[in-house]
Amino acid sequence: MDKGIHRDSHYIFTCMESGHVKMMVDFKTVEAKGSVLFCVLPGQVHQGLLMNNISGWFVAVKAELVPDTVRSFFDESLVEIQPLFIDKNLIERISTTADILHSSYTHEILSSKEGFLVAQSLLNAFLGMFTMLYSQNNISHGSNESRALQLSRAFRILIRQQFKTLKSPSEYAELLNITRGYLTETVREVTGKPAQHWIHQEILIEAKRLLVFTNLSVKEVAYELGYSDHTYFSRLFSKLENQSPSEFRNQHQ
Repeated sequence: MDKGIHRDSHYIFTCMESGHVKMMVDFKTVEAKGSVLFCVLPGQVHQGLLMNNISGWFVAVKAELVPDTVRSFFDESLVEIQPLFIDKNLIERISTTADILHSSYTHEILSSKEGFLVAQSLLNAFLGMFTMLYSQNNISHGSNESRALQLSRAFRILIRQQFKTLKSPSEYAELLNITRGYLTETVREVTGKPAQHWIHQEILIEAKRLLVFTNLSVKEVAYELGYSDHTYFSRLFSKLENQSPSEFRNQHQ
C-alpha cells in the first residue's frame, strides 16, 4: 500500500511490467493487470488500494520540466486517463529509456549546464515515447464528447496561448462567447477546479521555468509574464507557492 490518500504537484508516469494493482484516482477505482502504462496528473487525488506481486517503476516529474506538448496531451484530455495495456516488447523499450534516464540523474552530471541539458533531453525522449504510446492506443478527442468537455478543453488551449496577456476568466469567457459564470461552472464541473485556478497554474509553471532556467531578475520575469507591477506578481507567486520567487530560485540553484 502507498502512503494513503493524497495529491501531488507533479506528474507520475508509471510502468507496471507485471502484477495486479487497484487504486483510487479522483475517487474512482482504477484496476489493471499485466503490462500497463498509467499517468497520474498534478493535483489528482490518489491512493493505492491493492498491490499484488507488482514489478515495475515510475518517474515523477515536476510540471515545469514537462514539455508543453506532453502537458497539453494529458491535461487537455479532460477525461479519466485509463491504464494502457501494451505489449511486453513495448514495455521493454520504454523501460530501457527510463533506465538510461535514471542513470543520467547523478549529482556529477546535473552539476554542469551541459550535463543538465543531456538529462533534460533524455527526459524529453522518455516523455515523448510515453505520450506517443498513449496517443496511438488510448486517449482520443472524439466528436462524441459532451459540450462541457469540449468547452473546458478550448479554455485550457486558450490559456496556453494567451496567459501572458489575459489573466481573468471573464476575458477568456468573452473569447469563447459565453458568460464568466457559465465558464467557471463548466470548468469546475469537468476538472474539479475553478477557471482561475488553471490560469494561475499556467502562469506559475512558466514563472518557475523562467526563474530556474534563465538569469532574468524577478522584476523581469514579472514583465515577461505580462505583469507591469512586479510586486503584485511576487505576492501572487508567494500565495500560490508558499514561498517568494527569490526563495524558489535559490532553492533550485
